[in-house]
Amino acid sequence: MEYSHRYRAFPTQQVAERLDYHIDVHRQAYNFTRYEYTNHNDADTIGSAYKHHDRLTDWKDEYPVFTEVHSKALQRTITRFYQNLSNLSDQKAHGHKVGMLKWKPPREYQSMTYSQSGFELKNTSGRRATLWLSKVGDIKIRYHREIPDEVSIKEVTIKKETTGEWFVSFGLETDETNLPEKPDVETLGTTNSVGIDLGILNYIHTSDGNLVDWLDLEDEYDRLRREQRKLSRKEHGSNNDEKQRKTVAKVKRHIRQKVLDYQHKLTTWLATEYDAVFVEDLDVAEILQGDGNARNKQAAAWRQFITLLEYKGELYGTHVVQVDAAGTTKECASCGVETAKPIWVREHSCPSCGFACDRDANAAMNVLQRGFAELGLGWPESTPVETALPTDTHSVSAKRVIETGSPTLKERTAHAVGE
Repeated sequence: MEYSHRYRAFPTQQVAERLDYHIDVHRQAYNFTRYEYTNHNDADTIGSAYKHHDRLTDWKDEYPVFTEVHSKALQRTITRFYQNLSNLSDQKAHGHKVGMLKWKPPREYQSMTYSQSGFELKNTSGRRATLWLSKVGDIKIRYHREIPDEVSIKEVTIKKETTGEWFVSFGLETDETNLPEKPDVETLGTTNSVGIDLGILNYIHTSDGNLVDWLDLEDEYDRLRREQRKLSRKEHGSNNDEKQRKTVAKVKRHIRQKVLDYQHKLTTWLATEYDAVFVEDLDVAEILQGDGNARNKQAAAWRQFITLLEYKGELYGTHVVQVDAAGTTKECASCGVETAKPIWVREHSCPSCGFACDRDANAAMNVLQRGFAELGLGWPESTPVETALPTDTHSVSAKRVIETGSPTLKERTAHAVGE
């Protein structure tokens, strides 16, 4: 299993200047890779990252600047170009209109990656640690989350954010034998499994009656609008413009980090509370392009939420299954008859069998049933849908999710484990 840990870095001014220089050399290497790919027709040395790596010797002979950075990191930069090229091909295969990879200006290239060698994590005492990078030096990091001994560090990425702050990401790999085993599929039922409807009025609605509120970001978005208005009044290219641009970037990053922290805590709770979690497989890109408040939909970051949930499922030994989202709201969880519902209708009332419940509860139960079907399980005969659906709901505020382990959250949802 592969995952990553991210930490705030605090290089000295001298080391920061060296990092800026190294990143710019890697940017030139990326652009030169693009140039050779576009203009050379030598099939023996151009066309794949593995082939292109062999050109590094010639590069260093002709351009000594490339000898100043670590060789494995330089290979990783070439690989980065071909990964971006592959991503474009994938988008094109899915019907998207794509162009060519563009030349990278300094502002758009602010990171470099050391792969396999050239780095060492040391002095890991308490919440402080030191990262050594070859040809760069030592960098202090805020070691707020320990990397387990049984985990291997496969690569290290150092990045300078638009705010001017530095961050380090460790690409980690752990053997499958170190992960907890997932429960036997045959043991799954309505008491230890849950279906999740990604909602409109609530962030999620679970099939056992828990409602988790949206994260309140109104104050953050108000501040973002104020700072963006200030930025629009600055003279482009001036020192004040650059200073205000960093302020806007900090507000945006604060919003992203707040959403990510919220999702980490919520997905950890789900993965530790249940043996199986079933969630809708949403086409997020299509949702954002549709009518409605796209900003709120994007703030929900549903694809990120699902990705985190799958990762937590592997980490804590929980089955996480995505199911077809089509018709979960319209289809009756009791008899399967579809009934069209406008978005403002918040109650499900089946004209065929008379079953009535909350609209989102009905959708969550459909997700649960489809999850069982994906795993090859039938609906438990001893638990009819009518009795499986919750007769009441428990609202869990976003604040309580963030306040991990608070008594109120424990009372309502058993427990939550922070990330």
